[in-house]
Amino acid sequence: MNGYGAPYYYDHINTANSLISPSTVHCKNTGLQRYFARYLLQKAIAVFKWTIPENWAQNYFLYSLYTWGYVAVVNTDKFGVIVQGCALKGYDIYYQPTHAVITNPLLKGILEPRIGTQCTILRLQPDYGGLMDKVNFYSDMMALCAETIGTNILNSKLSYIFAAGNKADAESFKKMFDKVASGEPAAFIGKDLFNEDGSPNWMQFNQDLKNTYVADEIMMDLRRWEQEFCRDIGINNANTEKKERMIVDEVASNNEETLLWSDLALEQLKKDCKATREMFGIELDVDYRFKEEEVEPNVDGYDSTIQI
Repeated sequence: MNGYGAPYYYDHINTANSLISPSTVHCKNTGLQRYFARYLLQKAIAVFKWTIPENWAQNYFLYSLYTWGYVAVVNTDKFGVIVQGCALKGYDIYYQPTHAVITNPLLKGILEPRIGTQCTILRLQPDYGGLMDKVNFYSDMMALCAETIGTNILNSKLSYIFAAGNKADAESFKKMFDKVASGEPAAFIGKDLFNEDGSPNWMQFNQDLKNTYVADEIMMDLRRWEQEFCRDIGINNANTEKKERMIVDEVASNNEETLLWSDLALEQLKKDCKATREMFGIELDVDYRFKEEEVEPNVDGYDSTIQI
């Protein structure tokens, strides 16, 4: 079925967004973007703590689930109950998939177990979408910031321009600058390297380093993008731009916004874990790695302002 047009089927978001980046501007340094993508994906995976069967490869399970958005759990005669990346096929009256499609060179042929009776599906989100659309967007923005920081630092060096009358003068200037740059206390040059009025025959190319150096500001932007990603996936973080004193309602509102995606994901994962336990009798569960403590309301005249 077409995942791009209405009605929006189970795989719409997964097909349209999770496999590509929604960013409109991309970093030219793809290695830098992949660095941040790996860093952010690891952060996202760490939000939940899993209990899985011992015969499952944790890295295969987690990275398949978070990048693809779903995995199948099926019982095989050779390997027992295993988790596998899969495709989906078929649809019921609610346009939900009816079968998983599993291919693996160590399994005989292509397996197409029926969902709910022969296999279960673990979903990261109700729409079967993965997390790579979020990861790619924020890693693009962070990579652009890092690229800008490096360029600004490079361009903020003290550079000089020398006006040489001939090749011999140019070589003399090179030797003079090499000696000064290497740390020698003095460099001796001929008078012909100065102008007729005795003024030096060179000038600084960039004389306003204070106003052209913005790396420190871009560093703050880089941190803001990471904070936004953390807020988006359910990791509370200190907002360094907030005023010094925050009231309880502000903190509670921020906490609710932070937990929107992670609560939705956890609800879906717990539901699928329960169905899997009931079908196969395996030990499988998930919960927050760190549970947040609720903020106490202001009672009996207690000052509920939180010092940040």
